Amino acid sequence: MKVDGVFSGGGVKAIAFVGALEVVDEKGLTFERVAGTSAGAILASLIAAGYKTSEIKDLFMDLDLESFMEESTIEKVFPFLKWLLIYKRLGLYKGDELEKWIADKLSAKGIYTFEDLKPGALKIIASDVSLGKIVVFPDDLERLYGIDGLSFPIARAVRISASIPFFFIPIKRIEPKSQKKPKSRKNILVDGGLLSNFPIWVFQSGMKKPKRPILGMKLSSSFDQLPKRKINNAIAMFQALFGTMINAHDARYISKSVATKVMFLPTEEFDATDFSLSAAEKRRLMAIGRNSASNYFKTWTS
Repeated sequence: MKVDGVFSGGGVKAIAFVGALEVVDEKGLTFERVAGTSAGAILASLIAAGYKTSEIKDLFMDLDLESFMEESTIEKVFPFLKWLLIYKRLGLYKGDELEKWIADKLSAKGIYTFEDLKPGALKIIASDVSLGKIVVFPDDLERLYGIDGLSFPIARAVRISASIPFFFIPIKRIEPKSQKKPKSRKNILVDGGLLSNFPIWVFQSGMKKPKRPILGMKLSSSFDQLPKRKINNAIAMFQALFGTMINAHDARYISKSVATKVMFLPTEEFDATDFSLSAAEKRRLMAIGRNSASNYFKTWTS
């Protein structure tokens, strides 16, 4: 059976998706279209490119996540400088290595731009904080930036979607084909999770019944079980504000009927930005995904 898949953001916790995908394969389900935010965009792009679950598993087990935390030479010599430069650069790490890794994996399957995929096969979500808008790649590029969305590099779209605020340096400009807009104009694009961490809405068509079942995977407990936060200082307040902002849009959208299409993967014991995960921790995340998926399919109806 063919389904449309939606993958939430969640940083390195996205490795749990691999275990869930193994169960999806066992159930005989295949993805016709996929969408994702942030780390979910990475999984979605690999699936859209034709990677099998076993191949994705090998990719993540072999991946040195810390290689994505790329620093310049001067920062390696003077580590304190990165905290001073964040004021100007808006992030700690470049994100170039992440984009290169995605580009390498996609090119191995002969995939470079959205034009290389079936129409509508992949949707990637980002946030344009300059415009205050959710951006869907490739759909919104012509309307918002005067760019041909189909010719846009998928790896660049994924890198934009996965630019965790203040962690990765954001993309500051998307150049249109024409130069009608002034060169000084910047559009700061960051992690799609800022505005929609779980874009299940992207495959909804109002009141119309979807052509295929939608299967969503979210890296958290259900919305009804989100833990309360203790706020006793400014940092905790910022974390609570950011967490509330990430979940508010999607929590309001997901009604009880839509929630039945969502597989929740409780990964709260892991930090989304713990790029030093060991092989054992990766396997633990995959086990969480597998167990959650197995329990979900006991009551799943298409």
